[in-house]
Amino acid sequence: MTKKILLSLVLSLFVATGFATDASYDVIPLPQSIVMVKGKSFILNSNTTIFCSSKDDLMQKNAYFLSCYIADLTGLKLKVSDIKPKKGNYIELLLNNKNIKGEEAYTININNKNIKISGFTSAGVFYGIQTLRKSLPICNATNNPIVLPAAEIKDAPRFKYRGMMLDCSRHFFSIDFIKKFIDLIALHNMNTFHWHLNDDQGWRIEIKKYPKLVEIGSVRTGTVMGRNSDVDDSIKYGGYYTQEQCREIVEYARQRHITVIPEIDMPGHMKAVLASYPNLGCTGGPYKVGHNWGVYYDVLCIGNEDTFKFVEGVLDEIIDIFPSRYIHIGGDETPTKRWSECSKCEKIMQKEGLPINKLQAYFTNRIEKYLNSKGRSIIGWDEILDGDINKSATIMSWRGIEPGEKGAKMGHDVIMSPTSHCYFDYAQTKEQYSEPLTQVHALDVEQVYSLDPAPKTMSEESKKHILGVQANLWTEYISNPNLATYMLLPRMAALSEVQWTRPAQKDFKQFKIRATRLSKLYDKYGYIYALHLWQERYKHNRENW
Repeated sequence: MTKKILLSLVLSLFVATGFATDASYDVIPLPQSIVMVKGKSFILNSNTTIFCSSKDDLMQKNAYFLSCYIADLTGLKLKVSDIKPKKGNYIELLLNNKNIKGEEAYTININNKNIKISGFTSAGVFYGIQTLRKSLPICNATNNPIVLPAAEIKDAPRFKYRGMMLDCSRHFFSIDFIKKFIDLIALHNMNTFHWHLNDDQGWRIEIKKYPKLVEIGSVRTGTVMGRNSDVDDSIKYGGYYTQEQCREIVEYARQRHITVIPEIDMPGHMKAVLASYPNLGCTGGPYKVGHNWGVYYDVLCIGNEDTFKFVEGVLDEIIDIFPSRYIHIGGDETPTKRWSECSKCEKIMQKEGLPINKLQAYFTNRIEKYLNSKGRSIIGWDEILDGDINKSATIMSWRGIEPGEKGAKMGHDVIMSPTSHCYFDYAQTKEQYSEPLTQVHALDVEQVYSLDPAPKTMSEESKKHILGVQANLWTEYISNPNLATYMLLPRMAALSEVQWTRPAQKDFKQFKIRATRLSKLYDKYGYIYALHLWQERYKHNRENW
């Protein structure tokens, strides 16, 4: 405990004094163990070499990324070599599956001769690189070498699933911004990008078997103006990603040890699909792509076999593009009104002996069985628990912690994503008079930080089923990249410690100090972010969006 207190004082001193050439290991997320050791410091200068002997493509990418990070932050353009240098100091990247346990675990050993970043896998090495990256000062080091004090850092994440979701249906974002979003995920030690690709207000991915999905379903005739309004702007709005672009994103993420999980939300939130293929709805239409926010009664017709042929055809192309183990099938906010009035749905209920509230479970189980036959598993929003679904389905708990606890008790794997802590479309502050238009609710950084997805009250058996945590950026009111990063930051920093750091290590006051340092990186990369964490009466610059 004494060592931890002394270390905290030392690290706080680094931040407070702001020595331009001193590194600080006071990073976000906070590593499990940082021990300052006796010995001379490592001097990072233009003669330092990055050494990586591994031929693994991701290890080679790790070396490249490290060289880019150092160049961005310090101006030093270091040589990358697969041969250990005979002269000068070096940073070595290596795999070590003997002394390091855990898929994403890593160690960093720093002395005057070298810095060794070791990982059980290339992903572990990547997270060690992120820690080193965030330890560096932002300065011109071409004439002023950077001092890294001798230390031993040991680290591994608390949860194996650490995700962020971006809704690209309500508002469409460019491929360039998707890459920036993935860069933010990497910066915060997250490993999953959940890509919400369809909703009532727009279909966003090319499906070659069903071309009308992008010809018709990707464009709405207008977008609602204001909050809870029925008036739209009558301006056509749309966009979609080609399959080639999606593969580009998958590869971009893979190189950064991030898995892309696509979401095709069904059987509700399907107005864009029904506008494209009206025969898939209970009434037969006509339908149009949604322009208001909220929940629509029109959903896929479960009594129509063409519905299942369509879904399977879409999923065939989705799984060809996305190699992820999981496919997210949505399942949230699905009204039964149209089913209750549909003769086809009535027939299937009679045939299968189903009450109407089990019809969605029938749909979910059929789709899960199909995906399982293709070697994939499903994730669904917690409403899918309302039916009799297979235990192999993973639950994403958004309506609070309780549905997740229920799912874990039933034997389902669970990803916690409660609105109370993880909905980043909520305002950054209760003082919304000077904020951009958002959802009416507020969610500040401290509230995000307070989340414990596996609290002490949960049984040990249930805790085994908590895979991790995810936050979601729904984009009804978020129409451009600057506003998106404003809503994300610095809440992503708080989320990263929920996902990575052990509860006993969490301390919001210390986090706030470390967030100050991280904000310098946000500035360096030009991210627009909220300042309420540091300025209670902060007013954003409306010119940013």
